[in-house]
Amino acid sequence: MSTKVFIDGGHGTTGIEIADRLAGRPELSLITVPEELRRDASARRDALNAADVVILCLPDDAAREAVSLIDNSHTRVIDASTAHRVADGWTYGFPELEPGHRDVLADSRFVANPGCWPTGFLALVRPLVLAGLLPADWPVTVSGASGYSGGGKAMIAEYEGNTGAPSAFRPYGLALGHKHVPEMTRYSGLAHPPLFAPAVANAYRGMIVEVPLQLRAMPGAPALGDIHAALAGAYAGSQIVSVASLDESAALGNVAIEHVGATDRLALFVFGSAASGQARLVAALDNLGKGAAGAAVQNLNILAGLPETAGLRL
Repeated sequence: MSTKVFIDGGHGTTGIEIADRLAGRPELSLITVPEELRRDASARRDALNAADVVILCLPDDAAREAVSLIDNSHTRVIDASTAHRVADGWTYGFPELEPGHRDVLADSRFVANPGCWPTGFLALVRPLVLAGLLPADWPVTVSGASGYSGGGKAMIAEYEGNTGAPSAFRPYGLALGHKHVPEMTRYSGLAHPPLFAPAVANAYRGMIVEVPLQLRAMPGAPALGDIHAALAGAYAGSQIVSVASLDESAALGNVAIEHVGATDRLALFVFGSAASGQARLVAALDNLGKGAAGAAVQNLNILAGLPETAGLRL
């Protein structure tokens, strides 16, 4: 028997990317609503309740409304919005978060897909907190740059329209109240919010997330090898998350925003200087892949008891 899936908001960027990953998979059947009925509450309610798994690709308020339209006890939900990422009763949809989290996900009815920035941040920081290398009360900074597709239709139109050439690199979130910070704080295990300094680049997709660390000032002054070992151990055997060796990172010397391309992979790097006691931890991912659609499909596979990487672009 195939798993019935309904993508609510399937005409947006993330919804289209998800549908592409589900196409041609006989173990899944997609429920669709005619375009003229997309805003019809009755038609949406029927589709939501007919599905085994619903994937919400909607603004926050619309995502909350969609959940309220589900009136049965079996439909499972993956929400790609920010509406439920730190909400009670929802499981955070980052399977790699910590040992045993996949099992928690597999038994969950309501799953909140992670944000793209938190995906890179948590992949770098959570293993270090669990290993005791990064104190929970340490003042952590995270920065980087994302492709403009992460800003939704308005930003895509700005960069691809005829309103003049946008900046090649533009910092944002300067008031330090970005919507991703609560999930970064909660799921990293940090006691205080990280200082989040994001930027958008003049590239459609891709992103770099960086966490700099003053190792010499941290308790125990961990070496680069200690940091790398914690990350490599956390993702050993993963088909999605890779950790470059210290030699590979040193030889590479830099990481492009398009490093993983339009894939669902997540590549981690440890750069640094033993002499200065400093490190730069870098995550490269596609903001529309592992940062959005790829993560949703990975979570769908886990909920449906299917191979975790089925349909992913690896």
